[in-house]
Amino acid sequence: MTQQGVRWTADQVLALAPDTASRKAGSKLGAAGPWSGTGSSDEGTVWGLCKGSGSKPYQTVVDIADVSGPAYKCSCPSRKFPCKHALGLLLLWAGEDGSVPSGQAPDWAEQWMEGRRQRAEEKKAGGASPSGSGDPEAARRRAERRAERVTAGATELEQRLADLLRGGLAGAEQAGYGLWEETAARMVDAQASGLAARVRELGAIPSSGPGWPVRLLEECALLHLLDQGWLRRERLPDGLAATVRSRVGLPASADGPPVRDQWLVLAQYDTADARLTTRRIWLYGTGSGRSALLLSYGAAGRAPELALPVGLALDAELSSYPGTGQLRAALGEQFAPPAPSSIRPPGMTTTEAAARYGEALRDDPWLDSVPVTLGQVVPIPDADGWQLADADGEAALPLTPTARSRPGLWRLVALSGGVPLKVFGECGHRGFTPLTAWPEGTGEPVRLC
Repeated sequence: MTQQGVRWTADQVLALAPDTASRKAGSKLGAAGPWSGTGSSDEGTVWGLCKGSGSKPYQTVVDIADVSGPAYKCSCPSRKFPCKHALGLLLLWAGEDGSVPSGQAPDWAEQWMEGRRQRAEEKKAGGASPSGSGDPEAARRRAERRAERVTAGATELEQRLADLLRGGLAGAEQAGYGLWEETAARMVDAQASGLAARVRELGAIPSSGPGWPVRLLEECALLHLLDQGWLRRERLPDGLAATVRSRVGLPASADGPPVRDQWLVLAQYDTADARLTTRRIWLYGTGSGRSALLLSYGAAGRAPELALPVGLALDAELSSYPGTGQLRAALGEQFAPPAPSSIRPPGMTTTEAAARYGEALRDDPWLDSVPVTLGQVVPIPDADGWQLADADGEAALPLTPTARSRPGLWRLVALSGGVPLKVFGECGHRGFTPLTAWPEGTGEPVRLC
């Protein structure tokens, strides 16, 4: 990617935008008109001056070769990362029309890059310092105290679930959301953030439309199962016990053996609440055939720093988190910057996708979905909305309610036009959520989220 002949596509650049407004504003700056002094280097730096409302142009520089995703610096006052100027500069660079020639970086761009190199070296040196300098005995006592608080919280939650079922599910609708929020707050006090999150999800079910009592009972049963898993964790196999600890909300380290591979970026999307923005990046190991999930976080209203546009591949090591069937991993040593790749993951039928989810539930009963790539499917309408049907018409998967409400559904329908295509997404008990598609006859992935 640091070579002048290897460029990103416009879609890959716009995938970095923190929101729709930035995507539109950056697109307007993707032409040569407002830019001057643009250039790029073989080391992966792109720079330029963008005319703004003031007398001085904004100085914009992007480190494309950063192995953890692009890094940006702009003299504009925007608090978004990347800002519209950085997006516009990358779009100009991706155009391959000579608007961003190869050259020597100006002093202001070089100073920023030098500072980044120094900080990277300091961080690397700091990471090499001997571990275990803390007090292991104190850490053990803290872990025991937290486990005791979680146990108290799980015990209290069991009693509240029993009271709910004893009084009847109809009482949940009458009590309103306050009952669940108060219970969730108690779980937060018990340092069981995973239990708190699931309790909050229960609060939204009574107002979710017809059939809500069935859904509420199902979710209460899963929450009861998680409680019992924690209270009896000593009897569980190590892998399942680790999964229970993770679901309850206890922190864990990615201590699995590093796996080096060419990891293809299949999808990237954000979810946000009042406190946090969570970014999910799905990867596929082209050599190992493994799927992996990278999670990164940003404060409310701020995009997470890690950004890996769909269609790129990175030569890197990933270490998995503990737990049977867990796909979450941590990004380790990276041996080259992300670069475009023509490799595509192998596809499967909708029947095989449903079976894969069923198999995954044996290892993690609380799993909402699994990543799958459907090989040859066509989006077709049905009585309840839309579904993805196998090209041979043998079987189909319904789209989730979330997928039906996204603009990406119509993009998927337009891409297909009745012709089978390859689609990556998440398959679970609510259906299939498409995230990326590869139209027939083209190698470029199209984001659907």
